[in-house]
Amino acid sequence: MSGTLFEKVWALHRVGTLADGRDQLFVGLHLVHEVTSPQAFAALRERDIAVARPDRTFATVDHIVPTTDRHRPLRDDLAEEMLAALQANTAAAGIPLFDEQTHRQGIVHVIGPELGLTLPGMVICCGDSHTATHGAFGAIAFGIGTSQVRDVLATQTLAIEPLRVRRIWLEGELREGVFAKDVALHVIRTLGVHGGVGFAYEFAGPAVDAMDMEARMTLCNMSIEGGARVGYCNPDETTFAYLAGRPYAPSAGDWDAAVAWWRSVASDADATFDDEVRLDVSALAPVVTWGINPAQAVAVDESVPTKGTGAAIDEALAHMQLAGGAPILGTPVDVAFIGSCTNGRLSDLEAAAEVIRGRTVHPRVTAIVVPGSQQVDAAAREKGLDAVFRAAGFDWRLPGCSMCLGMNPDRLVGDQVCASSSNRNFKGRQGSPSGRTLLMSPAMVAAAAIAGAVVDVSATGGPT
Repeated sequence: MSGTLFEKVWALHRVGTLADGRDQLFVGLHLVHEVTSPQAFAALRERDIAVARPDRTFATVDHIVPTTDRHRPLRDDLAEEMLAALQANTAAAGIPLFDEQTHRQGIVHVIGPELGLTLPGMVICCGDSHTATHGAFGAIAFGIGTSQVRDVLATQTLAIEPLRVRRIWLEGELREGVFAKDVALHVIRTLGVHGGVGFAYEFAGPAVDAMDMEARMTLCNMSIEGGARVGYCNPDETTFAYLAGRPYAPSAGDWDAAVAWWRSVASDADATFDDEVRLDVSALAPVVTWGINPAQAVAVDESVPTKGTGAAIDEALAHMQLAGGAPILGTPVDVAFIGSCTNGRLSDLEAAAEVIRGRTVHPRVTAIVVPGSQQVDAAAREKGLDAVFRAAGFDWRLPGCSMCLGMNPDRLVGDQVCASSSNRNFKGRQGSPSGRTLLMSPAMVAAAAIAGAVVDVSATGGPT
């Protein structure tokens, strides 16, 4: 069967077409967490419907869990209720729950790949918009809403309209100090937050081939911020090397056959795409958002737009309290956050640690680092990264979504400015209606934490 990976995986998982034109796809992996699942499980109980495939459903806790004190009951009554509900629902349905006691707890889009649950050629769903992360492995991964979580629990299928496929071909070698996060922000600022509506994005080209799996996950993670429903990379030797030996990956006896099948679902050389965008990233500088959506971004050596060039620009400048036409370089920050499903993996912490090693956080800045999972935490501790961060003045926290979103105690206060390695800079996203978020790579966050302001980590290796 010739075509794109998207076309192949879609066709292999289509079990029918509904009267309204939507296809019904079999879901190979359904990931659930504590926020979007309680109502879905309740709806099944009301109808006396059992979970169709508990063997293909896995759960964790990430969004609402505190990153400091986790003694039960949690201090937040609603958070405690959600956590208790997930524990009860998964136990009743026979669904594995990766909570703190398993030593496999973490952000859902971190633990899926690190446990080998995420595999090439799958259709994957989760009640979280950044499920596109899993596309880095050559899967088609959809973020879904609570009603769809209910439907997948009940039927192990997802009803969805077909998508077009846009290939984003990335050429060139990234400069020192430039990372996949910068590439993702560059794609979004180039195509816009609505540019991908109706599309799946296939990321390809020499720059993607050179990325490790954690970088590819960052790239795919932010597809949704550009309006795309799906983002994916084709599976290759880098993919297979990452998956080998993972707990849920195929075992040695099945490994060769699995790899052969994974290769077969990759896009063919003669595949046709509905659209193609080609970008050379060899001259790309670190990218920083200045506004209130991820497309409102500039290279670190550029200035923000001038006032009066559009209502959206004026609104963003007003919220961010930035002078139109001012350089983004030197913008003061109050908080530095390293973590999230975008940039909370081991390589992210390593890159940030290299910047802060032997340096000290600016006295004005509150700096926190939140590993994406317990396994990331353990690996980082084994390398001594926690000690590096603590010596610099960072607070090392327990795994979770943390300051990416205002659903747990880690929140901005007032109009604080946060240098953040997360994925969204919407108004109120980090817990304060007047809080201000500057998205950037973990290395850039680390440099901003030391300098107390936005600096160019690619030019200096960090603040001196």
